Amino acid sequence: MMKRKNTMEERNAAPAATRSNTSRGHRAPKGVLRRLLKTLFEFYPVLLPVTLACILINALVSSVPAVFLQKVIALVDQSYKSGDWSAVSGQILRLVGILVAMYVISLIAGAFYTQMMAIITQGSLKKMRQKMFNHMQDLPIRYFDTNGHGDIMSYYTNDVDTLRQLISQSLPNILISAITLFVVFCIMVYYSVILALVVVAGVVCMTVSARAITRRSSAYFLRQQITLANAEAFMEEMMTGQKVVKVFCHEDKTKADFDKVNDEIFFNARNGNRFANVLMPLLGNIGNVMYVVVALVGGALLLSDIPNISLSGMAFSISIVVPFLNMTKQFAGSIGQVSNQINMVIMGLAGAHRIFSLLDEEPETDEGYVTLVNAKENADGTLTECPERTMVWAWKHPHHDGTITYTRLTGDVRFYDVDFGYTPEKTVLHNISLYAKPGQKIAFVGATGAGKTTITNLINRFYDIADGKIRYDGININKIKKADLRRSLGIVLQDTNLFTGTVMENIRYGYLEASDEECIAAAKLAGADDFIRRLPEGYNTVLRSNGANLSQGQRQLLSIARAAVADPPVMILDEATSSIDTRTEAIVQRGMDALMYGRTVFVIAHRLSTVRNSDAIMVLEHGHIIERGSHDELIAQKGKYYQLYTGAFELE
Repeated sequence: MMKRKNTMEERNAAPAATRSNTSRGHRAPKGVLRRLLKTLFEFYPVLLPVTLACILINALVSSVPAVFLQKVIALVDQSYKSGDWSAVSGQILRLVGILVAMYVISLIAGAFYTQMMAIITQGSLKKMRQKMFNHMQDLPIRYFDTNGHGDIMSYYTNDVDTLRQLISQSLPNILISAITLFVVFCIMVYYSVILALVVVAGVVCMTVSARAITRRSSAYFLRQQITLANAEAFMEEMMTGQKVVKVFCHEDKTKADFDKVNDEIFFNARNGNRFANVLMPLLGNIGNVMYVVVALVGGALLLSDIPNISLSGMAFSISIVVPFLNMTKQFAGSIGQVSNQINMVIMGLAGAHRIFSLLDEEPETDEGYVTLVNAKENADGTLTECPERTMVWAWKHPHHDGTITYTRLTGDVRFYDVDFGYTPEKTVLHNISLYAKPGQKIAFVGATGAGKTTITNLINRFYDIADGKIRYDGININKIKKADLRRSLGIVLQDTNLFTGTVMENIRYGYLEASDEECIAAAKLAGADDFIRRLPEGYNTVLRSNGANLSQGQRQLLSIARAAVADPPVMILDEATSSIDTRTEAIVQRGMDALMYGRTVFVIAHRLSTVRNSDAIMVLEHGHIIERGSHDELIAQKGKYYQLYTGAFELE
């Protein structure tokens, strides 16, 4: 069992633990780049290889001018010695023509790959966001109870943005630079092993310097990603609780808290960029020194007539030294390009690791095989499955012998000796046994934390029990598919959630195929029709920011109407009228009574007046049912319920 987010400390601790796991010592974990590349190939199995081929062509062409330069200088030197320019002019023009043709091909390949990379980059980000969101819909409630919402939002903003830079800029530049380095080094060895070794010595100095600096900068860039997520979580929490901040005059304290978070981002970003900004000038100067050393060594070799060691077998000449200097400059520049992208790669891999950590979260498991279907009753009383909505629902139960039985959905819910804890070491429900027959209204009362909401969370399997059984129409709920189980339940929570869209769309959220007439009928049943028609656009009024332009009571009425349009046989009302004033409650109660008629209803309420007409009232204390019975029976017992009802004890 996972931990539920009950207290402020628990909410703050859970994201911190997640962030700690994400940082992993502030180093990008191994295998992330390989997994990212594999994912990109899955997204674009044809376009990506074609684009890589164009990148390869572009890199190869940028690497070979030194070969043409060597040949041209050799021909010029030959013509100078022979005094016959006409003998080599045709060859030089042919070499220049080939080089121009190659540059044209490179230009076309470069233009193509830059356009394709824009498609691949934005398309990959779109598919990655879609993949994350789809996976998030399959995560269990416990994930959202133990992770900050702002931290989750950071996956879609900061982390995805680092992928954009990585895919569109860093990876192509590194690939081009790597190909250029390999080809140029091969050409160097082909012309002169001695000069190539001089370049290798310079490369070693550049590599050691780059590693020392990037090790420092990468740690800060990784921390920057984590602190950005912290800041987003903080701002989301502050915006949600802005009224509370103002009511308690906590503006100055909030500013101070934000300054701490913001300072942490500044510290990490400043230090990361400080080290990163040192890298390019340092590598550039090492490259300049390497250029000078190659020139000196090459000149010394020309003057001393030392035999050239090379794969080409050519002697030292000006036609080798001059192209070698250009290749040295190109080689140093390519290393600088790679080093310049290292920090972006590290940030991108940090973002990719966080994204993959979300995708690796275990989805909600579902071993159920009993499904909910529309049915019609035959003359002999048996049920037959049918595609259209008949208002008769049945559980379709396949058996091991291949037979299928249909059980009418009536809303019979029974608990047998149920134990449950959000964490294994702490049990919050103890030996809970109860039953709700079809059409009965069962009420749960008790102090905050007694376990009332937890019981309803177990009915819809937001969490699974540790011991005991829960049967729904005689079927163990573990055998029922979760989606079908929840489709049979209507839930009205204390905290309402309205989505951006019209009033009609928010009501239809309970049943997407409902007609406008059915939505209006549900609103009338809940007592919401009157105030809806007074809105500027009536049912077409657009709601934003969780219905901020409505009162809390009006939002709750819409939430009740949304449950009513689903027309489920079982209703769970968790403090459904707690945010409604007494006058509005009287209006709502009539609609609620109509809504509850003929249904099994579980009611959680602090206002004991709302549970008087319940068939059975369960009094909970510390996870135990200490009293049960009707209102009159419990009053006669003069126990805890009597004390609560008469005001001897407060529910809180």
